[in-house]
Amino acid sequence: EFFYALMQAYDAVALATDVQVGGTEQLFNLMAGRKLMEAMGLRPQVCLTLPILVGTDGHMRMSKSTGNAIAIAEPPEEQYGKVMSMPDEAMRNVAELVTRWTPAYIDQLLGQVASGALHPRDAKMALAFEIVDILHGSEAAERAQAHFARVFQQRTLPAAIPPLVLSAPTPLSEAIVAGGMAPSKSAARR
Repeated sequence: EFFYALMQAYDAVALATDVQVGGTEQLFNLMAGRKLMEAMGLRPQVCLTLPILVGTDGHMRMSKSTGNAIAIAEPPEEQYGKVMSMPDEAMRNVAELVTRWTPAYIDQLLGQVASGALHPRDAKMALAFEIVDILHGSEAAERAQAHFARVFQQRTLPAAIPPLVLSAPTPLSEAIVAGGMAPSKSAARR
């Protein structure tokens, strides 16, 4: 851990950075870069830090490697469902960092949840709709919302389930790849 800060600081020196952007947990490393740049006779970089976006688990930072990410290129229905699966406590973080909503609107919405005037599920549905609308448009958001209501609230089957015909007994990981649900057997096993 000690060397990590020094190595990141030296990156700032080697690149002669003017501005470096990082998460709030990176402030020490960014400031180490400033100090090292001064020691090397360079103009110190400007450090910008941004809050961390929590992942679908509501606690750890959103990351593909931890499996708690909502990818920009995912289908709208999947994005909508992932937002709906997040813990209620993550709503403020996601609303503030991802949506087009004003701070006043976010405070009002979450205030209604806190007072019991609005069910957390309804606030989360508005959040999921907003995120899908930003990434895919309002028609896709409406379809994703209808899909979620049909599959998870009404517990009916999705409108279309593609068939997967297997000619012989097949290990599950191979069936997942054959069905196009994973790019490789190792990804299917994970």
